Amino acid sequence: MLYTTLGISRQAVHQHFIKERALKDKQPHLVNEVRKLRHEHPRLSARKIYRMLKPDFMGRDKFESFCFSHGFKLYRKRSYHRTTDSRGVTRFNNLVGSRELTGVNQVWVSDITYYRIGERFYYLTFIMDQFSRSIVGYSASKTLHAEGTTIRALSHALESRRTAKGLILHSDGGGQYYCKEFKNLTRIGKILNSMGTCAYENPYAERINGTIKNDYLIHYRPTNFAELRSMLKRAVDNYNIRRPHSSLKEMSPLEFELNSTRK
Repeated sequence: MLYTTLGISRQAVHQHFIKERALKDKQPHLVNEVRKLRHEHPRLSARKIYRMLKPDFMGRDKFESFCFSHGFKLYRKRSYHRTTDSRGVTRFNNLVGSRELTGVNQVWVSDITYYRIGERFYYLTFIMDQFSRSIVGYSASKTLHAEGTTIRALSHALESRRTAKGLILHSDGGGQYYCKEFKNLTRIGKILNSMGTCAYENPYAERINGTIKNDYLIHYRPTNFAELRSMLKRAVDNYNIRRPHSSLKEMSPLEFELNSTRK
């Protein structure tokens, strides 16, 4: 009589309990998978984790609630440190503007940021392909000298990428980007130098600084320079190879590049 009054069948109720029991049985395994991903990608959102794991027994909204209830909710921290003073330096013209990109190796963007361990400051330099968001060159340095920052990062990029005439490297006004040795490297790579006048004219580079530092390195907790260099490589590999990117149709930078070359 109860089933009839509620308009459901005994079989439907039975199937519901079987489904709920099966879901509970899968949850411990799912927690472990989420924990593994968070270990490598400490600031990866629940939504991105869902897109990477693709659990067929749970929808996106329920998965996010599941993550939050198991302590995987993220809280955004803001940094107000200013790291660049570009007054009174030589500048190249801004060649990027609103240029529409159609492939890799058309525009690279770069910036230098700091990373603090105890009372010591180290410096990280990234060069990123703006089209694919892939980090093509990077370095960790004990000083701000160009030899350990921009020159090392660009040398790394030139070893891993084939460049052609017309490639633009866009940066801020830091002296490491217009020193003689750096300009020699860009000339060898047939690269055009470009500069913005403020952080708003180099947003992609600013963003990758924050992603690698705040979403990876801070949580990996390097305790010395050797560990910082090792964990920087780990962070860049995780970012390039596995991390889905909303502007890349939820593909990782590497996956997006491979997909783009097939078309």
